[in-house]
Amino acid sequence: MASQIGDLWAKLVEEEAENQRPVGLPEPEIAVIYQRQKADLIIPQKNAPRRQSNSSSENGNRKSLAPVKRVSWNRSLSTRGRTSIAATGFVDHQPQQRKPRRNVKPPLPKKKAVQPPNYDKEKAYFEEVDAFELLEESPSPKKPGTWKMGAQVDDDVVIPYLSSVLQKWLISKKLNQSYAFRSSLSRCSLSKILETPVLDHDPISHRSFSSSTTKTPNYQELPLSLYSIQQRFNSSLNDKKHLSGMSIQEIDEDIEVAVGKLSLTSRPSMAGHGWDSFSALLTACGQSVPSTLADMLLSYCDGENITKVGEGTYGEAFKVGNNVCKIVPFGGDLRVNGEVQKKPEELLEEVVLSCTLNHLRGIDGEVSNACTTFIKTIDLRVCQGYYDAALIRAWEDWDTKHSSENDHPKEFPADQCFVIFVQEHGGRDLESFVLSNFDEARSLLIQVTLALAVAEAAYEFEHRDLHWGNILLSRKDSRTLQFTLEGKKLQVKTFGLLVSIIDFTLSRMNTGEDILFLDLSSDPEIFEGPKGDKQADTYRKMKDVTDECWEGSFPKTNVLWLQYLVDILLLKKSYERTSKNERELRSLKKRLNNYGSAKEAASDAFFTDLLVDG
Repeated sequence: MASQIGDLWAKLVEEEAENQRPVGLPEPEIAVIYQRQKADLIIPQKNAPRRQSNSSSENGNRKSLAPVKRVSWNRSLSTRGRTSIAATGFVDHQPQQRKPRRNVKPPLPKKKAVQPPNYDKEKAYFEEVDAFELLEESPSPKKPGTWKMGAQVDDDVVIPYLSSVLQKWLISKKLNQSYAFRSSLSRCSLSKILETPVLDHDPISHRSFSSSTTKTPNYQELPLSLYSIQQRFNSSLNDKKHLSGMSIQEIDEDIEVAVGKLSLTSRPSMAGHGWDSFSALLTACGQSVPSTLADMLLSYCDGENITKVGEGTYGEAFKVGNNVCKIVPFGGDLRVNGEVQKKPEELLEEVVLSCTLNHLRGIDGEVSNACTTFIKTIDLRVCQGYYDAALIRAWEDWDTKHSSENDHPKEFPADQCFVIFVQEHGGRDLESFVLSNFDEARSLLIQVTLALAVAEAAYEFEHRDLHWGNILLSRKDSRTLQFTLEGKKLQVKTFGLLVSIIDFTLSRMNTGEDILFLDLSSDPEIFEGPKGDKQADTYRKMKDVTDECWEGSFPKTNVLWLQYLVDILLLKKSYERTSKNERELRSLKKRLNNYGSAKEAASDAFFTDLLVDG
């Protein structure tokens, strides 16, 4: 095979030499046709030189279609044994295009079929557990309070809750420290409190407050506002001296021993009046059990000299002797005048708040903030039972004359509880009082403004419900009235008019240890009054000012009620005044927008000629 290839190469070289022509002659057209050569035509030739140009046929006029640059013979030889290829200038070879494949999802891999989970073993296990009776080592009581020493006892045995007894001691201790309520509950040790001593049923007449509980500086020993409580508990002074002589370590040991002796079965139950907010209310009023309305009335009159003088949504006001008794039901299921009765904790705050404001009267000693504008609370009492017959007669007489808007008190059940606020008689409310002239109107405004300023400075006080039914007016012979604001004594011209502020149900106060307030968010109806009504609008303005954070201090609310009073004097009250006086009131109302507290408002030019430095 190799010899045949060599002969072919020699033959091709020889043909090229023969076909060379002289220089200058035209190049002949040569047509080249490639085809398979037969084996018998191949002349073997040895040692033929390697060809350096494209092959040509014997026919001299054949046209060559080979490229100028020669390719390796290996490429030409690689066509041997393949199908013949005819190359011409008029034939184009196009490769055969494949048909596009369909874009289909790849087949799912083959796998074993998924078998459903088998829970037979778990089912058998739990069936075995359910069939087994577990022993109950520490069974829960089927009825609260009927378990003793790990064994169930008869249903008639009720065990008091341990924390209620401790809470009783903590409440009395806190009241003693905060307000110096001189009662046997507040002066005795924990071991004595556990004996639950019963107090006498004499009316309380208040307690001495300690200076450490208020913001007002220089409170050394505030005077008693309710004097009978001091007489009733004079005997406790010896015990107090004994306790004051004890060291802190001895007192702590006494508490430790008392707690160690506690037993859930050693004392009777306090069911019905556990030491919760109701018991705290009793403690604040110096009582261990409620008294009756009849007993309370006999303490201040003969039962005949009783007349109704006013009413409110949550209670009634009766003139009993020379004082006024505000009777407020609480804690019952019966709705009062369409409203849910107040809770004991709400009344407790009002009780403490009323007692605290008594300090501002400054009867003894030097105080930094003092005034007598807030109504004086003489006595406080928790009562239970039917409405007394004398009170019902007074209520019906009022209903005949004035057509009462409240429900008849005879509807109260036998177990209804009341808190009685015995207060001094402050006169008639602004709604029914007849003002004489513009001077009295100015005196009303300056007295209310300074009273709020004094309470702000002393207790961060906000009344929050100072409508014309909560301002009492009376005429006295005194021409001036003294106020003490942050140590500065001020004399105010009264023009014979004295103002008393009452009803602290919605009020807010910081006593130094506690912040007393009523969350008005729980009573949204108070903000739903008719638009244009000055009182309803003031509630809504308070809501905007406080952003419903009723616990916070926002003295601006006092300014809102001052603006309300100016509107009342302009729109609701008739008295001698000029157009100039009305312009002054409107100008005052506009300037009040710039004040953030009653203290700031007291410096307004409207009051300049009414204030005299003391």
